[in-house]
Amino acid sequence: MTNKSKRRIHNTLLIIAVIFILIWCIFPFYWAIISSLKPNLELFDPNPTFWPKNPTFSNYVKVFQERPFHVNIWNSIVVSGITTLTTLIFGSFAGYAIARLHMKGKAIVMSLILAVSMFPQISILGSLFVILRKLGFINTYQGLILPYVAITLPLTTWILQNFFRDLPKEIEEAAAIDGCSRLRTLFQIVFPMSAPGLVATGLLTFITAWNEFLFAFTFMQKPDYYTVPVAIAMFAGRSQYEQPWGQLMAAAVIVTVPLVTLVLIFQNRIIAGLSSGAVKG
Repeated sequence: MTNKSKRRIHNTLLIIAVIFILIWCIFPFYWAIISSLKPNLELFDPNPTFWPKNPTFSNYVKVFQERPFHVNIWNSIVVSGITTLTTLIFGSFAGYAIARLHMKGKAIVMSLILAVSMFPQISILGSLFVILRKLGFINTYQGLILPYVAITLPLTTWILQNFFRDLPKEIEEAAAIDGCSRLRTLFQIVFPMSAPGLVATGLLTFITAWNEFLFAFTFMQKPDYYTVPVAIAMFAGRSQYEQPWGQLMAAAVIVTVPLVTLVLIFQNRIIAGLSSGAVKG
């Protein structure tokens, strides 16, 4: 077998593998979309089809008419947005300090940062609930924002310190010679150059906070304070024997499309941010 034939076989197998992975990843979302467009009779048809026979948007209408889903979306936007902003602020300063400042025990600090993120959420749930209840933060935005910042800050700091470390020091040194303070250099030079890393970590933080369920389910005990994952989990039919699958699929599509759109818009910056430092010149 010639090298050309081997290359063709290799490329063919690679294409088949990529197609299989795409189908494996995309098909559940496709099935959610078509299920959200099907009436109840088609949803429970013993012979399901891959496209609705009588498409309808009634499930999308019912999601907002029969429950305060718009309030749940707003709760998720507020909590995820503030979490992302707060995490980026603290993570940027912490990451830059670790990457640039000369201090003893830097490796120990980074090990501790990673060690904090290794604790499973369920192991700290009880004690965290007691703390938040004493602070009066149950059923409040800050009752979710504080834990979310705590669980996302280690990853943010780790990614950003790696990104800052790979930025050329000569630019900062030139700014210092021109009279720029370290803080001014940070805001006018370092942060703009670090846009890919900031976008990547910010989007990862937003997605983590948007999809988090355990803390939101425990600390938000009133329907008006539910975030999107909790609200969807609490969807109920008209009786205990009925499950509104069409509305569940419609709600899942509503909350997933914005995330997919953000990833597609910022995909270049995400790749640049996550791959920073992978190749050394």
